[in-house]
Amino acid sequence: MKDRNHYNQFNFLFAFIVFCLIFSFSNNAVQAKKLNAYLSYSTFFEPESGPYIETYLMVDGNSVNYLLNENEKYQASIQVIMLFKNGEDVVNYDKYELLGPELDDTLSVNFNFIDQQRYSLPNGSYEFEIQIWDKNNDTEPFVSLQPLVMNFPEKEVIISGIQLVESYSETDNPGILTKNNYDLLPYIINYFPEQVNKLTFYAEIYNTHVVLGEGEKYLVSYYLEQLESGNALDNYITYKKKTSAKVNVVFSEFDITNLPSGNYFLVIEARDKQNNTFSSNKIFIQRSNPRVSIKLEDIASLNIENTFAYRITNLDTLKEYIRCLEPIATAQEKGFATVHLASSDIEILQKFFYMFWMQRNELEPERAWLAYLNEVDKVNYAYSTPIQKGYESDRGRVYLKYGPPNAISESYNEPSTYPYEIWHYYVLENGQRNKKFVFYTKDIATNDFALLHSDVTGELSNYRWQYYLYQRVDAGFDIDRGVLPDTWGGNSKKYFDLPR
Repeated sequence: MKDRNHYNQFNFLFAFIVFCLIFSFSNNAVQAKKLNAYLSYSTFFEPESGPYIETYLMVDGNSVNYLLNENEKYQASIQVIMLFKNGEDVVNYDKYELLGPELDDTLSVNFNFIDQQRYSLPNGSYEFEIQIWDKNNDTEPFVSLQPLVMNFPEKEVIISGIQLVESYSETDNPGILTKNNYDLLPYIINYFPEQVNKLTFYAEIYNTHVVLGEGEKYLVSYYLEQLESGNALDNYITYKKKTSAKVNVVFSEFDITNLPSGNYFLVIEARDKQNNTFSSNKIFIQRSNPRVSIKLEDIASLNIENTFAYRITNLDTLKEYIRCLEPIATAQEKGFATVHLASSDIEILQKFFYMFWMQRNELEPERAWLAYLNEVDKVNYAYSTPIQKGYESDRGRVYLKYGPPNAISESYNEPSTYPYEIWHYYVLENGQRNKKFVFYTKDIATNDFALLHSDVTGELSNYRWQYYLYQRVDAGFDIDRGVLPDTWGGNSKKYFDLPR
C-alpha cells in the first residue's frame, strides 16, 4: 500500500458536464458541500514495459470543504483509492491524497484541480473501481465501478486510447504529463461548449514495423464522424503518411469553430497501400454550438414539387411525422424542428422533411421514410403508454435509433428487483459490438420502462444500475454501497453478461 500527496491546479471554464463519469455526494452537516469530481482515462502501450492505463481526475474547487492546515492556510483534501480487479484478484492498487492549493481565504474559489496517474496492467479484462471522498467532510466514500479492457497484442497493429488535450507545451524535463517531448494537460471531459474552438488529441500506433515491415509507408486518417448517420464530415478529415515503427504518434487538432451542435466520434484509422483499414479507434465527443444552425433560407430554396413530401398536405399529420424523427435526428435537426414546428407554415415543414430524408438516402428518400414509418408503427403499438407514444418512450427511441435487438431478456417477477428488460445488440451500425441496454419500471401496468444503463457510447451510462433495481425491496438502500445486498432469485447480472 502506498500513500502519496499530489497537488496541481487547473483553471477550468465550464460548469456543464455531460457524458463523463460523475461522482457526487454530500452529508447533512451545515458546512457540507457536494463533491463533484470527473474521471476519464486512456490506455497506452510502452514497448519496454507493456500496457498501462492513464487516469485523469478533476475536482471542482467549489465543491470541496477547506480547513486550516498547519501553515494556517485553508486547504482541501480529497482521498482517492483506485483498484483494478480481475475476478477476485486485485491486479493493481493505489491510494493517495489529492491536496488543493493553500488559500488565505475561501471567498472566491475559481479553479479546479486535476490529477493524472499511470498504472501498469497486463492484457485482460478488469473491473476498474474508484473510491473518492472529501476528507474534510464526514461522509462515506463514493464507490464507482466500470469495466476496462486492455488489449495490446504484439503482432497486430493497435491504436492506443485517444487522449483529449486541453493545452500542451514542449519540455526538456519529462514528467507524468509528458508524451513525445510535450507536456499534455488533459481535457477531462468530452463535451465541447461554444467557447472552446479547438479539438486537440493525442494517440499512438503500435507494431506497424512488425505487420508491414521496417520502413514501409502507410496512411493515417483522422476525422469527425456524425454519430447518428455514421457519415464522415468533409471539412474535418485529415490524412498523414507515416513510416512503420514500434510507435507512431498522432498528435493533431481540428478547428471546431463552425462545428454544429451534435454527437460525434473522433476516429483514427491506419490504412495500407491498397487503402484497406487495418486498425482503428474512436472516441465520443459532444459539441454545443448554438450559433451554427440549419439556415431557413437554405431550406426555403429547395424545390419539392412532385415529391412525396409535397403530397403531405395535412399540417397536423406532417407535424406528427416530424416529431417521430427525433430518435434518429441530429442536434441541428432537433433544434430546427423545436423552433419551427410551432411557427412555420406547411411549405417550410415539407421542405425540411424532404431535406431530412434526402440527406439519408439521396436516391430513394421516400423509400427510406416509408421503411422508418413502418418501424414507428411497430414501436407505437408495442411501447405506447397512457401519456406518451411509443417513439417517445426510451425503448421506442432505442429501437428506432439502433434497430431491433438481437436478444431481449425479460424479467418482470424477480422477488428482489423492479421489473426490467435487458436488450442485447451483437453489432451496431457504427461498429460497436456486444452492447446492452437495461430498462426498468416501478409500475409494470403503465408499460413505461425507463432506460437505466447502457454500455453504448453516447447513451446513459450507470454502472451501478443493479443497485437501483434492488431499491424495490429496500427503498432506503444506499446506492453508494460497495456491495450489493444478498438476494434470492436475482438474475440481472447473469442476463446482462449472458443474455438469453
